[in-house]
Amino acid sequence: MGQDTPECRADAYLEAISLGEAAQRLEGAGQLVGIAPGGAGGRSAAADGRAAAVDGAVGADGLLSPCLWAAEQARSDCSTSPAANVAATVPKHLSFDSRDCVAGTLFYCKGAGFEECYLAAAAAAGAIAYLSEQAYGSPLPGLIVKDMRKSMALLDSWYFAGLAQALRLAGVTGTKGKSTTVYFLRAILDRWLAGQGRPASAVLSSIDNYDGLSLEESHLTTQENLELYRRFANAASAGIGYLSMEVSSQALKYERTADLVFDVACFLNIGHGDHISEIEHPDFEDYLASKLKIFKQAKVACLSLESAELKRVLAAAKEAGRLVTFGFSEAADIVATEVEDGASGCRFRALLPDGAPGSAATGASGSAATGAEFTIALSGTFNVLNALAAISAAWVLGVPVPVMQEALAEARVPGRMETFAGPAGKLVVVDYAHNKMSFEALFEAFKKQRPNSYFAIVFGCPGYKAYDRRRDLAEVAGHQADDVILTEEDAGREPVAKICAEIAGYVQAAGGHPRIISDRAEAIRAAIETAPPNSVILVTGKGRETRQKRGSEYIEVPSDVQIVEGCLGARCGGTC
Repeated sequence: MGQDTPECRADAYLEAISLGEAAQRLEGAGQLVGIAPGGAGGRSAAADGRAAAVDGAVGADGLLSPCLWAAEQARSDCSTSPAANVAATVPKHLSFDSRDCVAGTLFYCKGAGFEECYLAAAAAAGAIAYLSEQAYGSPLPGLIVKDMRKSMALLDSWYFAGLAQALRLAGVTGTKGKSTTVYFLRAILDRWLAGQGRPASAVLSSIDNYDGLSLEESHLTTQENLELYRRFANAASAGIGYLSMEVSSQALKYERTADLVFDVACFLNIGHGDHISEIEHPDFEDYLASKLKIFKQAKVACLSLESAELKRVLAAAKEAGRLVTFGFSEAADIVATEVEDGASGCRFRALLPDGAPGSAATGASGSAATGAEFTIALSGTFNVLNALAAISAAWVLGVPVPVMQEALAEARVPGRMETFAGPAGKLVVVDYAHNKMSFEALFEAFKKQRPNSYFAIVFGCPGYKAYDRRRDLAEVAGHQADDVILTEEDAGREPVAKICAEIAGYVQAAGGHPRIISDRAEAIRAAIETAPPNSVILVTGKGRETRQKRGSEYIEVPSDVQIVEGCLGARCGGTC
């Protein structure tokens, strides 16, 4: 493992907390069940006798308390016990991937797919202890906890104490618009920082991740807690001071962002019917409750007054240190007015509070506001709201308004509403739209521009998750599109044909006429080649992503943009 890997950079920031102290802290947080002492043959008869002599030190399951564990380690014979003195050992590395383990690793046994062989591999690689919700027959001692997710987040925050504070963090959550808002904010911050001669900001998104040392295509909207700290370490090593990130409902529900404090957190919107499945959220209530957790972690929250469930969202927002609202309503602190939505983007005027960032609100308080003209290269009033969210966050962070204006005028979001002109007046649009809200917004934006056009759409749905999305997207497409082509979209272990057949039934029920072409490249080509002149072809879901999830692996494939460019440049010629 090279010195510039994220893991090694993160290790340089590890606090010197012994395993014994970590166990005691977990116990104080109400998470520790006990210590599985480990050892090739288990604990000795003498150790059992000493343990039994300490009232309350041993549970019915034979697990030790942290105090007894430390005492037991001190008495161990180093020549015969492979776990001797482990309680006093300070981990040199943290990991939940056995392939990533090195000497001195504290290994996390996490995930529904965890197998005991992974722990054995970690031990063989030099791990010194493990964290788990159950004890294993391992030579390594184990910290046995009640809730794995919470315990991981606690340990990560202790071992990387102060690392997040080295960065000013901006988090963005919402059903739709997270990527666009993050990229708008990134563009603003980068222009501001460049003017000061400082490094560009870091970004963690569903499109890609940049931390100052690496730029990688993303597979998760929000990475695991430990991976986040590794990214923070890279950013700190590169001298980066600002990081913008998408925060998913799954990340909030499963403690991936626990103990992070956002300097500013944006809540964009909430949509019904998305991310509901046995592996995501059981119902909308769980989905919304998870989203609302972000307010507890925010110094300042920026909230759209255009959001659904506004009364409840506003009530939850009181948990943030300070609230700044935005929207089209005069009641908002930061207001968009005089909106002009055109084919090449939007123009609008934003009213911002006078004075220092975070000062009194404009709308409710009646205090003065300063107007500024903005342009963005994306169509649709929903993108005006995304821009307004970025403006609000940037205002909180102290960015001057002229910098925001310049940056947003030039900002581009890869894979978001990218348009390509084809022969015979055809327009091909590549977009990441993948839920009901984004589908409706995409059709609305382009039907406003091309009201009399023939519309075709290419899309799919992921395997074994977000089942309601299959019906919701099908209903929108069935009502709005003249041609619906269903195809592969990160099917994972679920057969593509099965997913497409289910969606097709909903499309037909909505009055549409679906076609199933499982090969995504062929589906896109067919949509373009068979569409009549002056048509609009929407290619949704994958944007510039270059991988498809098949089984448990991500397979390299051409992106939708590459396929469209290839079709228009090499395959279609003048026949499309």
